[in-house]
Amino acid sequence: MTRYGMTRRAALRASLAGAAGAALPVFHVHGQGSAGVLRCAFWEHWVPAGNTIIRELCEEWGAKNRVEVKIDYLVSAGNQILMAIASEAQSRSGHDVISMPTWEPSSHARLLEPVDDVVGRLQQKYGAVTPAAEYLAKREGAWRAVPAIAGSQLKPPCIRHDLFEQHAGIDIRAMWPAKAERGPGADAWNWDTFLKAAERCNAAGYPFGLPMGQYSDAVDWVGALFRSFGASMMDEEGRITVRGNDRLKQAAEYVVRLAQFLPRDVWAWDDASNNRALISGRSALVFNPPSAWAVAKRDAPQVAEKCWYAPFPAGPEGRFTPFLPFFWGIWSFGRNKPAAKALVEFLSERTSAERQTTTTNGYDIPPFQSMSDFKVWETEGPPTGFAYNYPAKPHQQSRLTVAFAPAPAEMAVQAYVQAVNTKMIARAVQGGQTLDQAMAWAEGELRNFARG
Repeated sequence: MTRYGMTRRAALRASLAGAAGAALPVFHVHGQGSAGVLRCAFWEHWVPAGNTIIRELCEEWGAKNRVEVKIDYLVSAGNQILMAIASEAQSRSGHDVISMPTWEPSSHARLLEPVDDVVGRLQQKYGAVTPAAEYLAKREGAWRAVPAIAGSQLKPPCIRHDLFEQHAGIDIRAMWPAKAERGPGADAWNWDTFLKAAERCNAAGYPFGLPMGQYSDAVDWVGALFRSFGASMMDEEGRITVRGNDRLKQAAEYVVRLAQFLPRDVWAWDDASNNRALISGRSALVFNPPSAWAVAKRDAPQVAEKCWYAPFPAGPEGRFTPFLPFFWGIWSFGRNKPAAKALVEFLSERTSAERQTTTTNGYDIPPFQSMSDFKVWETEGPPTGFAYNYPAKPHQQSRLTVAFAPAPAEMAVQAYVQAVNTKMIARAVQGGQTLDQAMAWAEGELRNFARG
């Protein structure tokens, strides 16, 4: 379950524990007197407790700094959050701080206050922000938004370890244990091994739940697979790189072979379909954050207790994990920019980040590699430690990626929304086209974006 639609939000009305408070540093707000007001619009979290912890943190920071923080929540359903961002950008009025999904900082870069000072201080403390987040938030040499903790997710494999062991002969818990080391066979966790496991699990009646439609879950996992083959459809200059691209053809041929072992209706799946497949017990593997497990824990505990996370399989060019981040943007026309920067910096501090991630049962992913060691990923369960390998830890040697990177974001977002990568595969598998014909179609679509 990913960003859009009510299914996950409705399903996650479970009681999720919050984290204990931490001592709060006082951030000096320049030019800010007592009783200042800061207006914030935060994304309404799929995990309801995620909203509670954001409010608690804002209230604690506001009390320390004598600032009244007013909060509104924007839901993804019906694209409300996107419409709110567009409306405020057009009217040049609204909130001081606003949550932004993946592509929005680039789309509104010229109306966002540069936050190089905030990101610079955070990186001095915690190391570099993941390059995938920098790709999305840095435009014209300046950071236009701060990578958020709340809502940012990865989509590695969530695996039914019992089905994998029984039908594919793979002990995924031994291969990727809940500790900072690789187990026996981990070096063979690649797309060849994955394909064999998909064939065997499908033969046993437990196919992998991999969507192939036009929603973000499908676009994201296919995009990560392409990157692991060294395949891109556009380069960093926006040049189309489809024609004669042997790596892209190799990656596409692999997905075509894999598709024969997937459920026949995956071409029509939305972002909730893979979750339902896992929770129902009909699937041996999905690519997803821990939200599906959280629902299974409540509604199908016999499924949840047999789930285990592993990193993405490696390809010829390495291991890449789908990344779908949120950002905190500060409008350049905002009334209280100094306070906005101070609050966003506080929310990004390690203690604040850990409280957010712990409260959402490990769902939220901080943008710093140094924060991949939060205890929640070791202790959450059952089974205890199942989510240890959900974040991209150093021993995995995995890089985060956004589908259609490294193309310029204004072109990449069009290809992403139009799901050019999965449509190309569908034309070869379902549309009766050869792969060369499907690739020619994709090239034409991308050239239309370039002309636009």
